[in-house]
Amino acid sequence: MAGRFAPSPTGPLHAGSLVAALASWLDARALGIPWWVRIEDVDIPRCVAGAEQQILSQLAACGLYPDGPVWRQSDRADAYARALDMLLQRGLAYPCACTRSDIEAAWAAQGVVRPRHGELVYPGTCRGGLAGRPERAIRVRSDAVHGIERDGREHAVSDGSDLVVDWTDRRLGPQQQNLTRSVGDFVLRRADGLWAYQLAVVVDDAAQGVTHVVRGEDLADNTARQIHLQRLLGLPTPTYLHVPLVLGADGEKLSKQNGATALDLSDPLSALQDAAKVLGLDVEGTDHDRKPSVNEWLARAVQAWAQRYVWRSGNQ
Repeated sequence: MAGRFAPSPTGPLHAGSLVAALASWLDARALGIPWWVRIEDVDIPRCVAGAEQQILSQLAACGLYPDGPVWRQSDRADAYARALDMLLQRGLAYPCACTRSDIEAAWAAQGVVRPRHGELVYPGTCRGGLAGRPERAIRVRSDAVHGIERDGREHAVSDGSDLVVDWTDRRLGPQQQNLTRSVGDFVLRRADGLWAYQLAVVVDDAAQGVTHVVRGEDLADNTARQIHLQRLLGLPTPTYLHVPLVLGADGEKLSKQNGATALDLSDPLSALQDAAKVLGLDVEGTDHDRKPSVNEWLARAVQAWAQRYVWRSGNQ
């Protein structure tokens, strides 16, 4: 059993990412399980030099120390390749030659246009082969498939029905997504040769023994894809808890992309207290005449987290 915080080194932590870091750390401490830090640097072009060390320094300033060595996705290519090969061998994944314009053209022929700020579900053009076109990416099937033995090997066969994934979030409650219609066959290895986040996170969570995933609510939409991959690869499914987001002045999620500023850690306790408010935690102490240390405050926060998110939900 373990929990984890998995930031991307695209810049320093901001107020929103501290909420996720604190929540995952508190959950692990309340459950008495290890807490890992994993640097998700699989998207190399977006990584910023020096960001990893800055993130680790920020976590340390807030008293959030991992219980073991830091993992980096950039060191894990062999593990991802083995997982992908397993899916390809069983017919659960396939090479794709389509560009984004190809996908839009395929749907346009049916009178469907890409929604603004949205993506079109992949229409399955290359499921039956590349038709002589060069391979660009690798996709995983998102329909309901089962395996049959043929020539001593298991092969995937679809019954033509949609794949609907159900799960229960510890905060949001029962969730459901029709993966076939909402997402379609999604990418595992990108056209630029880089590993897709969905495959990397599933393989790494299993390898690190992660049983409790605590992260921002914006990632809830990824959960069905990850559960689908876990099932295809025969990996355990963690419990999930998606915490509230910090919103910017425009009402959008605070992120590095929309100009979120780095955490001001001249007063780490104040930053932690602000994060606790977003999580709905009432971290009170009896020493009102004295400002608690970061470690004292964190100990109280663990108890507040346990009462709100652990004991009540029964996820021990």
